[in-house]
Amino acid sequence: MHRGLITNLLNDYFPENMEEQANKIRMLDFLAVEPDCFERACQSGHFTASCWLENFNGNAALLTHHKKFKGWLQLGGHADGDNDLLRVALKEAEEESGLPVDPISDKIFDIGVHFIPPHEDTTQHYHYDVRFYLRATEDKPFTVSEESHALMWVKQENQLPDNLEVKRMFWKWKRLKDNRC
Repeated sequence: MHRGLITNLLNDYFPENMEEQANKIRMLDFLAVEPDCFERACQSGHFTASCWLENFNGNAALLTHHKKFKGWLQLGGHADGDNDLLRVALKEAEEESGLPVDPISDKIFDIGVHFIPPHEDTTQHYHYDVRFYLRATEDKPFTVSEESHALMWVKQENQLPDNLEVKRMFWKWKRLKDNRC
């Protein structure tokens, strides 16, 4: 996927609120001016890809308690030079959960821009995170990776972690599920 396809995916994405709209503009601007925007070494920031991963039965979504960020988040990671962000999201989901996954859609599910403070060997920078909607293709147990303290399946009736972006993705997912019934 080249820059034009990423640009098209972002252009075709319809944000739900003003924060997402501002993030979309920031992402498109960053993509247009930063030639190394998919490289982790890009000091000002870089693209990441993550996912809203539902289980095989479609009734729960998998979250990770991330060691570095110390909170419950969606699975995902750095593009590391790969500008096919859907492929990155698929790879990261499989690496972080041990589950085989497929996309439910190749369209963007959600976006976010996050400030990353200086930490050990990294300087402060931004993550431009593009999120996709994926599903586990088998009904089997997950595996917790080295990047996580724990993983948990969140069902629609569960209480969510106190993370506004995770809550937004949860409500998007819930609306999608309700509309399919």
